[in-house]
Amino acid sequence: MTHQSFGSSAAPVSPAVACAGDTALPSDQLAAALRLARNIAAGQGCPPEDVTLQIAALAGRVAELPPELLRCELEALLLGTHVPEALQWLHRAAILRVLLPELEATVAFTQEADRRHKDVWEHTKQVVAQAVPVPTVRWAALLHDVGKVPTRAFMADGKVTFHGHAEVGARMFDRIARRFAFPRPQRERVRGLILHHLRANQYDGSWTDAAVRRFDRQMGELLEELLLLSRADITSARQHKRDLAQRRLDELQRRIAALRELDARQPPLPSGLGDEIMRHFALTPGRAIGELKRQLEAAIERGELEERREAEYYLSWLAPLVAAAR
Repeated sequence: MTHQSFGSSAAPVSPAVACAGDTALPSDQLAAALRLARNIAAGQGCPPEDVTLQIAALAGRVAELPPELLRCELEALLLGTHVPEALQWLHRAAILRVLLPELEATVAFTQEADRRHKDVWEHTKQVVAQAVPVPTVRWAALLHDVGKVPTRAFMADGKVTFHGHAEVGARMFDRIARRFAFPRPQRERVRGLILHHLRANQYDGSWTDAAVRRFDRQMGELLEELLLLSRADITSARQHKRDLAQRRLDELQRRIAALRELDARQPPLPSGLGDEIMRHFALTPGRAIGELKRQLEAAIERGELEERREAEYYLSWLAPLVAAAR
């Protein structure tokens, strides 16, 4: 499709004919506006300004397209190599405010002269461009900061905060997912990435092994994609800060891998602990022994207990629990 044939390949339609006040515009011509954006993302350049203005005049009609089609077109755009240019064009063509008003709100997210913060719209475009072209990661990159608009607060000392923006953004994505009929598995993964997008970049070397294990366990199947998103979310203008943040993520990944390997070879509790529990507390075999061991494992995961210690260490911790249960 060229900028001069804005419609289906079977029946090319001039932009002027397709957009100039045709209130009965067929759906395939409405979809052509999104295909223009996809072509921009593929590196084919923006259409002439008059075409953009003609499309903007009827941008509201784009919402009439089937939600699955809208999602697929936006996803194809997101996987392109020139996504920032395509997103900027969607804004200029008034399509962004129709399809993603939550994201459009970041474009005009004004800043007071003495209370400045990172430009959320420009940051978002950079994160998307830096993200690996995996659908869930690119969707999360696109929407990870939409929660900043409703959560921004100006403090008395001049600082700007966005407390809870990840949680709010995840709830906002629930509405977006319904709007575009996201399939459940993809919806859950993108929501999880938005909800947890700050977690990995909060890592520093002071984290204990228990904290690293807890992070690994909590992220579960999201971990790999979350780390990819976290790397893309590093956009400081200072190269040394970007390098430091990437090195921290490298270290976190190494520690997770090392701990997984260690745990695969050696369980956190000593062998024969179940027998020691029964002998020490005069208990009989049964579910209660397994439950006590699960409580020990949970305490290790929380960082309350050390792993791979002698049996007496764990028996001492269990004593109050067993006494209370009798």
